Amino acid sequence: MVQAPQRTAVSGPTLIRLLARLTAVDAPASSQSLSDQLSQWLGWTDAIALSSALNGSPPAGACAARASTGSAESECARLRASLAQAIAGDSAFATARRRGKAPAPAQDAPQGPDVDYADFRQRYLALQQTMETRIGNLRGRLRAMLAARAPGMTRLAVVDAIMERALGARERNLLGAVPGLLGAHFERLRAAGQHAPDDGQTAAAQTAAAGPSAWLDAFRKDMQSVLLAELEIRFQPVEGLLAALRSS
Repeated sequence: MVQAPQRTAVSGPTLIRLLARLTAVDAPASSQSLSDQLSQWLGWTDAIALSSALNGSPPAGACAARASTGSAESECARLRASLAQAIAGDSAFATARRRGKAPAPAQDAPQGPDVDYADFRQRYLALQQTMETRIGNLRGRLRAMLAARAPGMTRLAVVDAIMERALGARERNLLGAVPGLLGAHFERLRAAGQHAPDDGQTAAAQTAAAGPSAWLDAFRKDMQSVLLAELEIRFQPVEGLLAALRSS
C-alpha cells in the first residue's frame, strides 16, 4: 500500500486550514511577526497617515444621533446571516444539498461529468464581490457610529479607515487567488473520479471515485465550505468595530 506523504499541520484561521487540506500547496508558517509583515504591506503614505492618526489629536466627531449598540449588533447579524444564506443557497451548490429535501437544481447550476470549472469560478468571484461590497458598506457605517461616540473612538474609526484603504488591495489579491487553488482541487477530483479507487488513494480521491457524480458533489461541498470560511475572515474587522462600540 502506498502511503501518502505526511504534511506539516497548518494552524490559523479555518480558511487557511481548509485550503491547506484541499490543495497540494505546503505553506510553512512565516517566521515574521505580524507587525513585521504589516510594515512591508504598508506604503510610506499609509504609514504617515497611520502615525498621524495614532499620535495626533483625534478629529472632532460627527454631529449625528448616536445609534444604539443593539441596533448595530442586529444589523451585523442580519448581514452575516444573509451572506451565509446566499452562499448556502447558490445554484452552484444545488446538488450538494440533501437528496429529496431540496428543490431541483436551478438551470444555471453546473451539471454533468463534462462541467467546466469556469462556471464555478464565475460564481465564486460573484459571491466574493457581494461579500466585499456589503461588508465594506457595513464597516463604513460602523465607523460613523464610533466617530459619534467619543474622541478616542473617533481615532479608532480613522485608523480602521486607513487600514482598510492600505490593505484592501493586498486582501483582494490574496483572496482572489482562492478560485485558482480551488480550480486545481476541482481537476484532481475529476481525474480521481475517472479511475477506480485503490488502497493508496486519499480519502478525497476515494470519495471522488465512488460514483459518476460523487466527485462533483464533493467539490461543491468543499467550495461552499471555503466560501463560508472566507466570510468569517472578511467579518473580522466588523467584529472588532462591534467590540469597540460595546466598550464605548
